[in-house]
Amino acid sequence: MNENKIHTGTAPNETESRKDSHLELAFLSQNNSIDARFFYEPMIAAHPDLNAEWPVRLGNKTLKYPIWISSMTGGTDKTNEINMRLAKAVARFGLGMGVGSVRIAMEDAEKIRDFRLRPLLGENVPYYINFGIAQIEKSIKAKKTDLFLKMAELLEADGIIIHVNPLQEWMQPEGDRIEKAPIDTIERFLEEIDLPLIVKEVGQGFGYQSMKRLLQLPLAAVEFAANGGTNFSKLELQRNSLKSKYLMPFVHVGQTAEEMVELSNRLAAELGDKVKCPTLIISGGIRNFLDGYYLIRKAHINALYGQASEILKHAKESQRALDEYIQYQIEGLLLARTYLILKEKENNEG
Repeated sequence: MNENKIHTGTAPNETESRKDSHLELAFLSQNNSIDARFFYEPMIAAHPDLNAEWPVRLGNKTLKYPIWISSMTGGTDKTNEINMRLAKAVARFGLGMGVGSVRIAMEDAEKIRDFRLRPLLGENVPYYINFGIAQIEKSIKAKKTDLFLKMAELLEADGIIIHVNPLQEWMQPEGDRIEKAPIDTIERFLEEIDLPLIVKEVGQGFGYQSMKRLLQLPLAAVEFAANGGTNFSKLELQRNSLKSKYLMPFVHVGQTAEEMVELSNRLAAELGDKVKCPTLIISGGIRNFLDGYYLIRKAHINALYGQASEILKHAKESQRALDEYIQYQIEGLLLARTYLILKEKENNEG
């Protein structure tokens, strides 16, 4: 026996097979593009522990990983099945989620059961229910804001999401008219309801002045829903042939998620201790874990990233497809945290 032979634990025929496959695949593995956002540092760490967590705080709970399943849908048989799959995945991986508008349950008590996801979610993960700014405005006018607190209690929700969507409401054939500035409505709602509150857009993001006002409110989070993902103004215009003929240019208005991170960083520096909102949910055009990793690392405020359409695509297929997708998002995040450094960060620190 050769005492100098190195034992790798790999059978010779297995190594031979692998090398043959490398030979066949080498010509198919030429890469002609590069992600210029990162320095890849293969020398600085061992492989990550795939059982490791990346905890991030949201409201009164902590997610195991900085991934948020953004509000999408609910209230019909088809959408309820999707929400059940989402809830099971959130529970399994320790994430957090919001649901689509619960307005339908406010109008029809039988629909309340469609949003009872807490038994699937368990007690430890954050779950937020969603209402539109026009509905909040009307409830304040009618002195019925207590109904939102009751609904949150019935559904064992951790808090409420308010989606601010003036362009969508205008484009929607049956849309509501917003009579007051949404920021004034949200300030009034915070005075009347003692619940964690997230404010989000619906596909176009928030500009400088809007973010400046929002960051000074005691919110649980601001969710970007920036331009670059699903755009609900565009969705409504596709339902309205006359308006779409003339008003479609509005779908190109707004801020990207990266622009909003930069705005938030600028505002955090300008406002200092006037910032009362501790968390950002970065969403809108987040295609994969590298987009999410880049933006949460770039943010100067506690941040997680949200996805809707990419998650929905897999949730519609099956529970297995959804779980597999999320598992690999987490794996990708852990690898990125281990080996990737933002170029701008390293340059600034250097």
